Amino acid sequence: MTVYVAMLRGVNVGGNSLRMDWLRQACENLGWQNVRTYVQSGNIVFSSRGSALKLAQMLKETIDVQTRLPVTVVLRSAADMKKVVADNPFLKQKGIDASKLHVTFLGKAPIKPALDRLDALAGTRDQYRLNGSELYLNCPVNYGETKLSNGAIEKVLGVGATTRNWKTVMTLHAMAAE
Repeated sequence: MTVYVAMLRGVNVGGNSLRMDWLRQACENLGWQNVRTYVQSGNIVFSSRGSALKLAQMLKETIDVQTRLPVTVVLRSAADMKKVVADNPFLKQKGIDASKLHVTFLGKAPIKPALDRLDALAGTRDQYRLNGSELYLNCPVNYGETKLSNGAIEKVLGVGATTRNWKTVMTLHAMAAE
């Protein structure tokens, strides 16, 4: 069985409520095993024999019936999460505050990424590095003030996305590795 991390975008914000106990039960009803959630923003770690694409679609269909607005679902395997952690380019730079790092998980790697448009959004303050289906962010002031928001990234790259801070990425990686 493969261990997966599912990350949801748009739950428990803007009136789009989803209880984590309901989410755990819904995942178990799909036949998934060892289902655990982390915080209230829609992070699920589970085991399944299914393919990531099929599992993401099943979860999205299950959740969209329950929520007021559609939810983006992004899945990564435990091996993918290990690679995400190992590949963070900002950790190799001196003077980087890890509490200012984020990863935007893309639904799929963009075909023709408009890096010039991402450069314009980043400006001179924020930094990003696109690596396949992950966009690593360094927001030295804070993520709440960056123009590299989920909505902007989705619009520029043309793919669904959800962002997690580095602490959450590390926690989900550790949960998936257990």
